[in-house]
Amino acid sequence: MKSIVLHPTYFGSIAQYVAMTNADEIIFENEDNYQKQTYRNRMYVYGANGKLLLNIPIRHKGKGSRQKYKDVRIENDFQWQKLHWKSLETAYRTSPFFEYYEDELRPLFEKKKEFLLDFNYECMQVILDCLQLEVSYTKTQEYAIEIASPHTDLRPIVNAKHLTFELEKYTQVFDTKHGFLTDLCILDLLFNEGTNALPYLEKQSITL
Repeated sequence: MKSIVLHPTYFGSIAQYVAMTNADEIIFENEDNYQKQTYRNRMYVYGANGKLLLNIPIRHKGKGSRQKYKDVRIENDFQWQKLHWKSLETAYRTSPFFEYYEDELRPLFEKKKEFLLDFNYECMQVILDCLQLEVSYTKTQEYAIEIASPHTDLRPIVNAKHLTFELEKYTQVFDTKHGFLTDLCILDLLFNEGTNALPYLEKQSITL
């Protein structure tokens, strides 16, 4: 039985969904401290000029003070939702499956969200529905620095700056301009591959 521990993320990288698709048991880290520059509040999409970062602004506490991931609030003074949805439309409107999924995804960007973690779970559930992937998961009750066997610690996947996984190529909207960009957010795969996204995920493998 393959049991993995992961972070809930903003839509999540393709590598994260490869791990989830091929796991028997999923445990989400709910009790860690928030860290910047991770997929907790950012995703990368394929725009006309190449790799594009979409970042959810968060309400920071005083400098140097830590807060739990589950307590992090989204900063809604910025119209980030409108910006992110417009960016997704610009990047993927011509992709084969954007119109197929847009009605499921658009509502995520229309109503203000308060807590980042709650929003990330909401995004994940919509993606699971779009993929028609049924997974059950649990959440940690306390934070552990090390994850003991038989569980596999895949929490480092959340680090946007340090890990890139080489995955099998698929057709992307702007690949004739910039080539194939690996391990973008799950939306890139979904909009380009549609119903083939799940079989694609099932065929991939990742190792830390």
